[in-house]
Amino acid sequence: MHIKSTERGVVRVFHVDLPREAVERFTTQAGTGEWPLQYALGAKSLRQAFVEVIDLRDLGEMPLSQYLVNAHDVSGPEFDTTRPRLDALTGFVLVLPSQAFDRTEQDLTISSPLRWIGTFNEPEPATRGAPVRSAAARGTGSGASAPEKRPGGSALLFVAVLFVLIAGGIILAKLMLN
Repeated sequence: MHIKSTERGVVRVFHVDLPREAVERFTTQAGTGEWPLQYALGAKSLRQAFVEVIDLRDLGEMPLSQYLVNAHDVSGPEFDTTRPRLDALTGFVLVLPSQAFDRTEQDLTISSPLRWIGTFNEPEPATRGAPVRSAAARGTGSGASAPEKRPGGSALLFVAVLFVLIAGGIILAKLMLN
């Protein structure tokens, strides 16, 4: 499984085929740097902050597919065809968004106890178009127009602030003399 360094918006789901009492040891990086999960993925780089291990019992009545829609906004035809398989899983699953791979190009070699279930895409963000450069966009069309900019507005503000500072200084001087 190839991970590009430029990859964005991809979510990979794996089933973790381990007994409940072994999952924490497998998915937690030890203080010595040992991390069985990283070894089972064959990953060069993996960011623990983005590794999500889900006990499917914790979802209650919510199917895994619905969780993935809510939490990761996944969609697409591959996701739709895999929904029944996702919802039939029991035990633990591993969810890895693109950020988990730390923008590092790498090839994963998945091994037991992991079993790949699917790779899904988050929707692409809407791209911004070029700015509109028409007469209507400049406010020359019919309807309300932008307020006119008066020259000297900032100069007037400067004079007002200066007046307040001078008046405050005079009052302060009088108070100190008394």
